Amino acid sequence: MSQSKEKSNVITTVLSEELPVKYSEEISDYVYHDQHWWKYNHFRKLHWYIFVLTLTSTNNGYDGSMLNGLQSLSTWKDAMGNPEGYILGALANGTIFGGVLAVAFASWACDRFGRKLTTCFGSIVTVIGAILQGASTNYAFFFVSRMVIGFGFGLASVASPTLIAELSFPTYRPTCTALYNVFWYLGAVIAAWVTYGTRTIVSAYSWRIPSYLQGLLPLVQVCLVWWVPESPRFLVSKGKIEKAREFLIKFHTGNDTQEQATRLVEFELKEIEAALEMEKINSNSKYTDFITIKTFRKRIFLVAFTACMTQLSGNGLVSYYLSKVLISIGITGEKEQLQINGCLMIYNLVLSLAVAFTCYLFRRKALFIFSCSFMLLSYVIWTILSAINQQRNFEQKGLGQGVLAMIFIYYLAYNIGLNGLPYLYVTEILPYTHRAKGINLYSLVINITLIYNGFVNAIAMDAISWKYYIVYCCIIAVELVVVIFTYVETFGYTLEEVARVFEGTDSLAMDINLNGTVSNEKIDIVHSERGSSA
Repeated sequence: MSQSKEKSNVITTVLSEELPVKYSEEISDYVYHDQHWWKYNHFRKLHWYIFVLTLTSTNNGYDGSMLNGLQSLSTWKDAMGNPEGYILGALANGTIFGGVLAVAFASWACDRFGRKLTTCFGSIVTVIGAILQGASTNYAFFFVSRMVIGFGFGLASVASPTLIAELSFPTYRPTCTALYNVFWYLGAVIAAWVTYGTRTIVSAYSWRIPSYLQGLLPLVQVCLVWWVPESPRFLVSKGKIEKAREFLIKFHTGNDTQEQATRLVEFELKEIEAALEMEKINSNSKYTDFITIKTFRKRIFLVAFTACMTQLSGNGLVSYYLSKVLISIGITGEKEQLQINGCLMIYNLVLSLAVAFTCYLFRRKALFIFSCSFMLLSYVIWTILSAINQQRNFEQKGLGQGVLAMIFIYYLAYNIGLNGLPYLYVTEILPYTHRAKGINLYSLVINITLIYNGFVNAIAMDAISWKYYIVYCCIIAVELVVVIFTYVETFGYTLEEVARVFEGTDSLAMDINLNGTVSNEKIDIVHSERGSSA
């Protein structure tokens, strides 16, 4: 009998007996690097590749910031027929409609062709969409081009964060994964200041130039992604174990031939193999697993709710309709609005980078709770000041400045818990065979909530102005309660070990030895979340 069959039989026996088991060895037992990552050439190269993958996120940030800026340009409004209400909402949702279409193909493409090729193809489509957008002559042309951009981004946004999580060195994975969404703000900063710079152009090029430039960073990614290695987990799933080993040796040890390096590589490889083996026991990966398997239902709830939090916490108002928010507090000048948009994006980028490089120090659930608490506080004050400001006919500039300050404080809280952290958290709670599908569903939920943001926010702001903020105060309060009572902690685990926080046969953590054997040693799994929210 082959070793893989023997291993499968052992695991099946463990499952049938429902024995509680654990890893007797963990990744921390094998990590031997004693210097900062930038002092190792192989880590510098690996993190450069990860940066290339994070460029996917810049497209979404560029899109929101660009549309904010375009709404302040009279040339764009004239060309589009001065869109308002649901018509403007449909235009904002153009990329979202394309993203929803991509959901049908993204997960399949990731698992069939690999994360790398799917990222590349998605970026190529995005470049084509940006060219069409810049060449648009009317509302319909502009709308369709945005759908093309959304389809390309939809494909790449599933593949890129998955690949980042699976390429990263285990101890650096939290920061690398969190950085993915951080670079949303890099795109937003570029778009904000490009739009500001072109505002003085009296022709249609004041909005065409920013539209064309939306394809710049995706084009850079297309040119560089060919050097990015494929996921070792994808390679192992396709039976290319030696190629996966070559990746781990080259990028996780720097071709180190010492025994400690060899032990690290073999442990990582066996951990991946064993996790994949266990996940194949019941059946092949299916979307219905998220319904039929108890602990997968818990996973998909966390995935979907986290996706909702990222878009339904009030940030959608500022992301796409900052101009309307500023008008509601008496700031109506085109130049002033564009300056505030640009400064806010720089502020967010700096904050997000700081959070990404320190998130590994804090528990995930604690960050979510802190974020929701302070978002709620800032939104309540924001709402109160907006109400008073309108009642006094915007005559007291101090009230408007107070609202502006609350917007900046709100984004401090948002960036701590709902910018880079959600992608990190989602990739941690999903097992390998369901990771692409789970992130695909995560993207679908985000797109659905963005459709709501695109249509409802524009209409509501026109109809009831500051009173609409009360809705988001209530939503954030609900989010805080749900996080406190249902979220599980994943801090300190590798991607393979994180199943410990979920109960059920699919969460059994195997005792992996370097010879590939699996132990069914009867040791209770202990986790702080088990007693509260798991």
